[in-house]
Amino acid sequence: MKGQSSYSKLIGVMIQILVWVVFALVLFFYQPYLSNIDVPYQFWLKQVIILSMLVVAYYINSIVLVPRFLLKNLTGYYFMIIALLFVVIIFVTAQVDKSLHVHQLMDTAFHKRWEMMNEGKHGPPKPGKGGRGGLDTIGIAIIALVLGISTSVTTIQKWQKDKQEREELEKDKVTSELSFLKAQINPHFFFNTLNNIYALTVVDADVAGKAIHQLSRMMRYLLYDTQSGHTMLSQEIAFVKDYISLMQLRLTDVVKVNIDTPSDLKDEPIAPMIFLPFVENAFKHGVSATQDSHVDIIIWQRDKVLDLTVKNSIMNDNSISLDTNSGIGLVNTKRRLDLLYPGKYKLDISEANASNEYTVHLTIDLS
Repeated sequence: MKGQSSYSKLIGVMIQILVWVVFALVLFFYQPYLSNIDVPYQFWLKQVIILSMLVVAYYINSIVLVPRFLLKNLTGYYFMIIALLFVVIIFVTAQVDKSLHVHQLMDTAFHKRWEMMNEGKHGPPKPGKGGRGGLDTIGIAIIALVLGISTSVTTIQKWQKDKQEREELEKDKVTSELSFLKAQINPHFFFNTLNNIYALTVVDADVAGKAIHQLSRMMRYLLYDTQSGHTMLSQEIAFVKDYISLMQLRLTDVVKVNIDTPSDLKDEPIAPMIFLPFVENAFKHGVSATQDSHVDIIIWQRDKVLDLTVKNSIMNDNSISLDTNSGIGLVNTKRRLDLLYPGKYKLDISEANASNEYTVHLTIDLS
């Protein structure tokens, strides 16, 4: 980003140099007859002074007038000062012309050249004001063009700068919000899993120890393998499978768990912890220790489109939970989807149907 900014500044400087070269060529050589006479040095000195005034006027307008007046809606004051700049440039040009006698010197040079080319003829045509050294219509147009370009360039640069700042602020806001949401989701998962291990400690301490080890592996994935903000689809699916395996340690035979994943998986980058809240919710509210219940998880791909379907039976959960913020995982996951995949995902949730199932259907376009 820094290198790109330096490159843009360099291009801007080169463009300004090129513009001033063009203006200098116009100021010094727009008179078509200058090549036919011996132009006095006073004429070139006057043009240098005019060019210098144009440069000063350009940057006064760019650095002071546009930011302090035009962009602050002080339009009346702005145009009054611009008109004053016009008057000052025209007045100084007239005084320089008078002091250097450019008018007389140009007339003398023109007459001398005409007499050499037309001996014996009378009444040489008079050159225009530009040839005599005064500020003609083209000169006035150049002043207007310089100030117009200065105003346009400064306004566009200010608009681009404001746009870039807004984009950076929005990016920082999104990054901060994503970090905050992910920080909320991780404790949510952690508390629910601790609740499961808490139940295991009463039944089998060895199994509980195994579960703690598996949980530590999963937390290592969360802490170290997802710091870039993205993980690979294969890793995320493996993480979900580990979670399911951990959940099954405390389930009875009345709970049927099925997970179906693509056999020819095409690995793609994906935001971490997108699937887990839906799977976690299915286990939290869709299984029972005594009643027949089920959790079905289906993940499949079609080109760049990823599809997740989670179905679970609806059970009344009256067990004690260590998580006092129930539902925060799903809410934050929806918010993360809005931020990470705007316009590229579709989430359908059906809370009850003829089969008394809770169904989540998520489709994400990873292109």
